[in-house]
Amino acid sequence: MENYVITIARGFGSGGKQIGKLLASQLGIPCYESQIPQMASECSGISQEKFMQADERLRRPSLLRLIRKAPDIDRAYAPSDRKFVSDDNLFRIQAWIIRELAKSKPCIIVGKCANHILRDRANVLSVYVEAPRKTCVESIMQKSGVTAEQANKLIVKTDQYRAEYYKYYTGGDDWTNPTLYDLTVNTGRLSREDAARLIIQAAHIKFGEDALSTMGSIRNGRCRAGRLFSFSNS
Repeated sequence: MENYVITIARGFGSGGKQIGKLLASQLGIPCYESQIPQMASECSGISQEKFMQADERLRRPSLLRLIRKAPDIDRAYAPSDRKFVSDDNLFRIQAWIIRELAKSKPCIIVGKCANHILRDRANVLSVYVEAPRKTCVESIMQKSGVTAEQANKLIVKTDQYRAEYYKYYTGGDDWTNPTLYDLTVNTGRLSREDAARLIIQAAHIKFGEDALSTMGSIRNGRCRAGRLFSFSNS
């Protein structure tokens, strides 16, 4: 196997992002999350702000969005098409970035529906990280210095957004459904360090003992624009 990818979906406050960083450090590979919109911006010539705005719009309830079918993430629009900067096409561009990363280099990808986008690839280990509400509340209180009530509201708001985002872009899948993942980890019972070790063990089982030590041909992650989309900087 030339390379491998570990995707991490996570409940807010469960420590999924931290686990991704621990894995990246221990395996010596990059971890991508907030970098993906930036890379999508660089590839498409569309400002990163528009990618952020698209995410914000999805946070607002919309009956139309609930009844629409999921967008075809394999369809591409040219820069001259008015739909090139539509919310759905911005997601498509990010999905393309994720697929390119999965083909080109071993890496960790946190969020962004990556397990769904890469669901047909054999070189992917998909992980869902969750914890009991009490554990998540305590984690957010410690990290952000907020009250228990404020932490609980943040969890409800963020997890609801993540669930709706996932449901919309996957055609109705439940983000927390364990059958969508290779491995589900409860950080209420395992430390984040132990969770990272468990994920590495699962990766050894799925990919083979030699896969994680063989980095393959790693590219620098820069955009190879124009391969799928007719991107321009105009």
